[in-house]
Amino acid sequence: MKMLLPILALWLTASPALAQVEDATIPSLSADLASGSITSEKAVRAYLKRIAAMDRKGPRLNAIIALNPRALAEARVLDADRRAGRLRGPLHGVPILLKDNIEAAGMPTTAGSLALVRNDPGRDSPVAAALKAKGAIILGKTNLSEWANFRSERSMSGWSAVGGLTRNPYALDRTTCGSSSGSGAAVAAGFAPAAIGSETNGSIICPASMMGLVGLKPTVGLIPRTHIVPISHSQDTAGPMARSVRDVAILLSALIASDPRDPATADAMAHAQDYAAALDPAAIGRMRIGVLRGGAQPELLARYEAALVMLKGLGATLVEVKTPAMDSMSAASYDVLQYEFKVDVNTYLASTRPDQVESRTLAELIAFDDAYKAVEMPLFGQEIFVLSQAKAGLEDPAYKAAREKSLRLAGREGIDAMLADNRVDLLVTISYGPAWPADTVWGDQYEGPSGSTSPPAIAGYPHLTVPMGLVRGLPVGLSFIGAAYAEQRLLDAGYAYEQAAGIRISPNFRATVDGGAELEGQRP
Repeated sequence: MKMLLPILALWLTASPALAQVEDATIPSLSADLASGSITSEKAVRAYLKRIAAMDRKGPRLNAIIALNPRALAEARVLDADRRAGRLRGPLHGVPILLKDNIEAAGMPTTAGSLALVRNDPGRDSPVAAALKAKGAIILGKTNLSEWANFRSERSMSGWSAVGGLTRNPYALDRTTCGSSSGSGAAVAAGFAPAAIGSETNGSIICPASMMGLVGLKPTVGLIPRTHIVPISHSQDTAGPMARSVRDVAILLSALIASDPRDPATADAMAHAQDYAAALDPAAIGRMRIGVLRGGAQPELLARYEAALVMLKGLGATLVEVKTPAMDSMSAASYDVLQYEFKVDVNTYLASTRPDQVESRTLAELIAFDDAYKAVEMPLFGQEIFVLSQAKAGLEDPAYKAAREKSLRLAGREGIDAMLADNRVDLLVTISYGPAWPADTVWGDQYEGPSGSTSPPAIAGYPHLTVPMGLVRGLPVGLSFIGAAYAEQRLLDAGYAYEQAAGIRISPNFRATVDGGAELEGQRP
């Protein structure tokens, strides 16, 4: 496991650090690089210095699993290209982090599991290749909920056997949510301007919401999933996490591609465009927005009401929308995920190198976890693995029925019906409540309004969250949800709200939000 954390001392030689590196955005960093006030090498050194000081020291965020040992060398090449006038794209020289279920050559892709700790087949995923083609530097890999939170029904978000427990920069004893927990914590803490996460159901939106970030789960099929450790080909997608809507739009534009190895992306290039250049905050004045209700925490609801007032003040027409009955949607989707995980993870494991990954099937992964139970399962088990292994193939009529049911309830009778019946362009709701305590006994406790993610995740539709402010010192997010390929509309709405609200509250790395004199009583 030491191979996952290259020695930083060799990299952190004295050099001018990028001022306020934790606040840099992709455009601000690109402008500094273009002006010559900094170089990519200096930027990389500054981020590495911050990671060294805060990830395994200081607040000990455990957000980073591995650093790219070639990052500085790649930065020097990109600096030389810039001096020669050879710019590769809008991300030229900008460091970006990848969730550690996304392959990038030269770094192991572990999904947080010790079974994959040596998994480096020497290939770039299309996501990594696209970033590099646009000039980005892959700075490293971020921690995640092991197996993207699809191993146990009692899992603890943000924990993996390889990376340990990722901590929330806003309160170290609170959850980072999952499974793109390390991507969220790293960007919130200023370890890079942005990161790429992945989502099957909530794994971008939840950590982004709970760590004060903008996160986008794109339409399934816009971004190739090849060489990403899978859960479900019906719902999986990579997506950007950053500190601004513009940064997310820049990354989305860079990642869209058609890949013959991923049939879902056959029509992706029909939707390729410069989403950042097209951002139009005035567009919200022409939108009808459907308002979804939920939640009970008074301060959270007050934040939501204030956000709705702001949207109305920006010219949007707000329409109260009733959520249709979706009671059996999640259960049907859960069946789908189990069927598809067994097939998809077996396919992925077969594509790895046998000398690096000895577990070649889900059944062998289950046996591996049992053999190394003390380190792989100290907190929770693998009952989802066991349930998935018991499923038949994708020709099973029960699988087909579950997929049809979940897709119909989430899509045609869910989001599509809400949009059409109320003649609205998109939906708005609370993303999630504030972060719950990271609990090693009970695991995740999804309290409050957490239902915003399932319908768009199951339907494969886009979902954007933007910061809505703090509830007792913890970030909460505002969600915009639309029909398939409605990314520009969601980004326009989110950008208008973001610019008007001006919400960006940096984390202060407190130990807890639960202490204080108000809990001590009034005894004389």
